Amino acid sequence: MKRVVVTGVGLVTGLGVGTAQTWHALLDGKSAVGALRGFDASSLQSRLGAEVIDFDPAPFAVNRRVLRNMTRNDQFGVAGAALALADAAVTIDDPDRTGLFLGGNKEISEPAKVLDAVLLARNPDGTADLARMGAEGAARFYPLFYVEGLQAAALFYISQAHGLRGTNTYFAGTGEAGATAIGRAYRAVLRGEAAVAVAGGFDDPTSWWSMTKLDPMGVLTTRNDLGAGATRPYDRNRDGFVPGEGAAFLVLEDAESAASRGASVYAEIAGFGRGFGAEGTAGVVGAIESALAEAGIEPDALSLVVTEGAASPSGDIAEIAALRSVLGDALPRLSATAVTAATGYLVAGAGALNIAVAALATRHGVVPPLLNMTDPDPACAGPNWVVDVAREQSVGYALALTRGFAGQHVALVLRTHTGRTPQ
Repeated sequence: MKRVVVTGVGLVTGLGVGTAQTWHALLDGKSAVGALRGFDASSLQSRLGAEVIDFDPAPFAVNRRVLRNMTRNDQFGVAGAALALADAAVTIDDPDRTGLFLGGNKEISEPAKVLDAVLLARNPDGTADLARMGAEGAARFYPLFYVEGLQAAALFYISQAHGLRGTNTYFAGTGEAGATAIGRAYRAVLRGEAAVAVAGGFDDPTSWWSMTKLDPMGVLTTRNDLGAGATRPYDRNRDGFVPGEGAAFLVLEDAESAASRGASVYAEIAGFGRGFGAEGTAGVVGAIESALAEAGIEPDALSLVVTEGAASPSGDIAEIAALRSVLGDALPRLSATAVTAATGYLVAGAGALNIAVAALATRHGVVPPLLNMTDPDPACAGPNWVVDVAREQSVGYALALTRGFAGQHVALVLRTHTGRTPQ
């Protein structure tokens, strides 16, 4: 049976551009959360974010002309993919057999590029004169506004940069999008659709456009006074998450091909599951059960779970209830962590980041800590939480979990790669 391994990890977060920077910062218990700096957020209830400060996309782009057409959202995707490919040290010998699977949440180009035309069309009573916008405002529109705003534009940019011509898909969504992209890439390699696949998620939820959508939804913390301590997963005093921008990408390969080129392996993907349920635990339960079934393991084989950690008052409880339902007596022996208090919640990149963290923990034998859980909510009890200080431990099987805003849930099981088929 074909087996699929992770040979490259590319991370861009507020903790650093590059996997090593983010990983070491996570292990050291650092947080990138702080006051938003990218725009004036004084009109918002929530004014915190985990931004990638002084991010320079130029080293990852094909050329500056292409770079000018990218949104910041696209730039994170391009950087994450480039970092993962460089980490894997893979040569694209067969572009038609190299897949690309992306998860994102992009909706629009840079809004400022159309403000002049929009303001021109505004009547004194606040209504819009679309005829005037079309006749007089056309010249004030950025000519590539609609092209720049295409949701799946990063597919083109990444494919162009690395010469990828294989099977590909863009998944639009929230936490589940990047995780679904990785799961789909796993299936593509497993089924022989691709020999190598690049997959991941990316987002810029700290942008003005995204923040003005998230702020009234009631999903963000309003404890601006707490700074890096504001988002508190599984704590009694949690009231929402802090958004974080960035990307998380993996390179997946057929295990035999990776071995033949002497590739270094982070982990092996053993199972992928999805479930749906906008309320309650059924969808999360279904995703976890499906992933475990495909991996062919019982709950007590797991040693780590990387949880969603969105700090939602009801969502955290539902997530742990689902784990309790599936894992039962195995749950208290299971180490658990979440990285959202350190990196912010990457929205479309959140699930991909959880999978990357699980792969890194499996490879290095150390689990990064969960931050800010100073008063644990009894309703979130069950796992053996890794709190404040990283924990060294052997990780045989790890579960990475993510939950989408609209009820789409994803779970992946990873295991230590030994080069032998597990019995």
